[in-house]
Amino acid sequence: MSVSSADDVRLAGAKLGPHRHVCAFFHSRDEEYKVLLPFIKEGVDRGEKLFHIVDPKLQHDHRQRMEKVGIETDELERRKQLEIRGWEHAYLRSDDSFDQNDMLALIEDILSDGKTDGFPMTRLIAHMEWSLEDRSGVNDLLEYEARLNHVLPHYHDPVICTYDLAKFNAGMVIDILRTHPMVIIGGVLQVNPFYVPPDEFLRELEARRA
Repeated sequence: MSVSSADDVRLAGAKLGPHRHVCAFFHSRDEEYKVLLPFIKEGVDRGEKLFHIVDPKLQHDHRQRMEKVGIETDELERRKQLEIRGWEHAYLRSDDSFDQNDMLALIEDILSDGKTDGFPMTRLIAHMEWSLEDRSGVNDLLEYEARLNHVLPHYHDPVICTYDLAKFNAGMVIDILRTHPMVIIGGVLQVNPFYVPPDEFLRELEARRA
């Protein structure tokens, strides 16, 4: 097992760098896992914590894809190195609705608990299609993504928000893009030139509502 370094995280074939909030846009699940499985495997090999939030209907498929590349999910869960949650136990855990304050607190708990449990880093991957469901609070997604940029600079852990391009309209994709300092498009990681700092983006959202 190699030694983990907060400054040496690779994602989509590139070094991640200091900005750890990434939106990852994919056209298919095969494209998604082609990019993310090496990132997941690197975390396993370095003894880091893996925390994945996925569509509950796809948890079995998620495990199978990891196991096909030699990741022993049962053993990692036994060692508390891997935790896979359906989004009903994360984003939608507040009475089956989305509470952005509760979720921001949960993200901080996840990242802090990883350190407390002795892991040098937590690699968090979250599937975001829950926000398309007819649930209370889902309209706060953009505000949540912007506010996450107030939280994550206090941690060195990478947080990858994955979006299926076939399911989100173009206007929403553009707004989501503007809330992440790093982006994966076409399988390539890059600094996001369209990123808007959180306070500025939140003022814009407030003006839209007014």
